[in-house]
Parts: sequence; structure tokens; C-alpha cells
Amino acid sequence: MSETAVSYHVHGGGHGGAHGAGQARSSNRLTVIIVLALLVGAASGYGVHAIWPHHAVAFADAVALLPFIFLRLIKMIIAPLVFATLAVGIGRMGDVVTVGRVGGKALAWFVFASLVSLTLGLLLVTWFEPGRVMHLTPPADAHSGVETAALSLKGFIEHTIPASVVDAMARNEILQIVVFAVFFGTAMAALGERTRLLADVLDVVGHVMLKVTSYVMLLAPLAVFGALASAVAREGLHILTVYGVFMAEFYLSLLILWAVLIALGALFLGPRVLRLVRRLREPLLLAFSTASSEAAYPKTLEEVERFGASNRIASFVLPLGYSFNLDGSMMYCTFAVMFIAQVYGIELALSQQIAMLAILMLTSKGIAGVPRASLVVIAATLVQFNIPEAGLLLLLGIDHFLDMGRSATNVIGNSIATALVSKWEGELRDG
Repeated sequence: MSETAVSYHVHGGGHGGAHGAGQARSSNRLTVIIVLALLVGAASGYGVHAIWPHHAVAFADAVALLPFIFLRLIKMIIAPLVFATLAVGIGRMGDVVTVGRVGGKALAWFVFASLVSLTLGLLLVTWFEPGRVMHLTPPADAHSGVETAALSLKGFIEHTIPASVVDAMARNEILQIVVFAVFFGTAMAALGERTRLLADVLDVVGHVMLKVTSYVMLLAPLAVFGALASAVAREGLHILTVYGVFMAEFYLSLLILWAVLIALGALFLGPRVLRLVRRLREPLLLAFSTASSEAAYPKTLEEVERFGASNRIASFVLPLGYSFNLDGSMMYCTFAVMFIAQVYGIELALSQQIAMLAILMLTSKGIAGVPRASLVVIAATLVQFNIPEAGLLLLLGIDHFLDMGRSATNVIGNSIATALVSKWEGELRDG
């Protein structure tokens, strides 16, 4: 699970390795089941579409309940998980004065890299237009267009600053929860040792919600079956060709992002950046094959230190990066939101696309620790622009395969960030 925060397992030692191995095996089993569900769903949908076309709509409506239930369960975990993980992550940074310099440099790079990832993803998906060939009709219970009034300055502030955190959590207002969590975590860091017990409690809350999320993900195969069967029953098999095109264009975009990140790293590190990339072959393969940046974290930390980064910098910046610098995941967010808008024929003006980048920049910082976090962020962003959330189900069946690429990209982005901060602090040895 690419977006799962590693901060919970940094100090886990051997137990963390055993946990990671078990998680990888479980993830592989779930992947096989999801692939089977995808195939069975497509076959079932096509069978109904070809043999009983008059019953296709009724069948599609019935099986669509499976992904509907799954999405409701995903939304159920958002508020407590976002608050707990983000507040603990900020609160445990330590004395703000002591870590301010290193943290400031790291966060400045994270923001820059995030903007690069989001903007590049937006430009490429607008150029490729992978969703244009679908021409789906928005569901009856969803808005068919974007309400520009909702994007006014006052409306943005109302969606950002909570009048009540309880109300924000009840309504799953992600931006408001993020704002409160930032204030809460900063206050915890300022009070230092006195908040250690509270941080431990919130850490446990995060662990519990991660466990709940793992239970919810067990239903993913049923959701995939329902999503594929419903879509194919309505539209026929030609809809599946869009998935292949989307995946090819997304992976091409990730390769372009890799080239951009490596080129930016070379501006400061010179030719050494290629040596860093070569050292990352094993963690990259691990992240790609397991679709988990977390599983690759120990090996990534080891290779970054062998490259020359000091342990003091690497052990601080790398976990921070896994929470705030998910380059591959953020590119996917812009790709997915625009893809779904294209599917339903919804045009977003340039000002609305800029507003979308700003929203994704903020919400992506509040989902550290959320498995399949991109789905959560995309769902929240779709709501902001009144794009039918049902479009998210179109990507659910191939999300794991997309996750493999963005997990590896996250490893690249965070490793380069760690090396750069070490260089700027004068603590990058000749590796």
C-alpha cells in the first residue's frame, strides 16, 4: 500500500521486517483475488450485455451496490485516520526550534516536488485525454457539472477552516480536519514531553484505524467485481480498452516524472544522482512488486545512507517524506480526477484546474498512513467539484497495478529529497 506512513514502523526492528513480509504475502493474495474478481466481473458483465441485453440495466444496478458499500466503508474511516496520523506525525517532530532548519528545507523541497508532480500530471492527462472515449452518462443522483460558486474565495475558506472540528469530522470535510490536525500537532510539538502520552494514544488510534482499513480492503474484490460487471453490462467490452490506454499513458507519465526528478537532483548532486538511482534498484523492485513503499523503507534507508547521507538527516527526512512527499501518488490524483471528469464530459476551466491543484496539495498532506490513500484523496476532490464519485469505481479494478508504479516513484522522490537535504546541510559523504 503505497501511501501507508512508515513512521509507525521505523523503530520496529525485526518485528517490523516480519510484519512487512506478512503484509507483502497478504497483499499478493489479495492482488490475485482482485485480478480474478476483475476477470469474472468483466465476463459476467459481458455475458449479461450479450445474452440478456434487456436485463443489463437491472443487473448493473444490482451489482453496483457492492462498490457502493465499499465506498461508504472507505469514507467511514477518513476522519479519525487523517486526524490521528497527521497530528502524531507533526507532534513527534520534536522541538520545533531544533528541527526547524532541517525540517524547513525538507518541507520546502516537498512542496516544490509536489507542485511539479501535480502540474506535470495535469498537463499530461489534459494532453492524453484518456477518458474522452468513454462518454458515460453521470448517475442520476450526481451533479452533471461543476458549480463554480463553490469555488469562490469565501466557499474555499468555509471548506478549509472549521467552525467545529466535530462537525468537520461528522461531514468528512478533509481540508478542515487537516487544518485542525496541523494546529493540534504543532501545539503537541511545542509542549514537548508533556504530550507524550497523548501522542501514544493517538498513535494507537492510528494503528486501530489502519487495522479497520485492512478489514475494509478485504471487500475490495467484491467491489471490483461489481464495478467491472456493472460497467461492462451497460457499455460492453470496448470499455476495457480504455483501461489499457489509461495505464500505458499513466506509466509513461511516471517515467517522465522520474526524468524530471532525477534532472532536478542532478542540479545539486551532479552525476552522483545516477549512482543514487542505481543503488535504489532493490528497494524500487520491492516497492513495485509489493505495491508498497512501506515494505521498501528499511532497504531505502540503508541505501541512502550508503550513498552518503548522514543517519541523522536520513532518519528524519525519509519518514517525513513518506508522509508529505508522495510524488507518484500526487501525479495519480490529478490524472484520476481529470480522467473521471473527461469520462463524464465535464469541462474544468483553467481557474478550476488551479483550484484543484491547490486542494490536492493540501488534502494529500492529510492522508499519511491511509492505505489506498489516493482513493480517499480523489474521492474528497471529486466532491469539491461535484464530479460524480461513481467515476472512482472505474479505476478501482486497476488501482493495484497503478499503485505499483506510484509506489516505486515515491521511493525515488523521497530518496532524492533525503540526499538533497543532506547536501544542503553539509552532511553528504562520498559514498
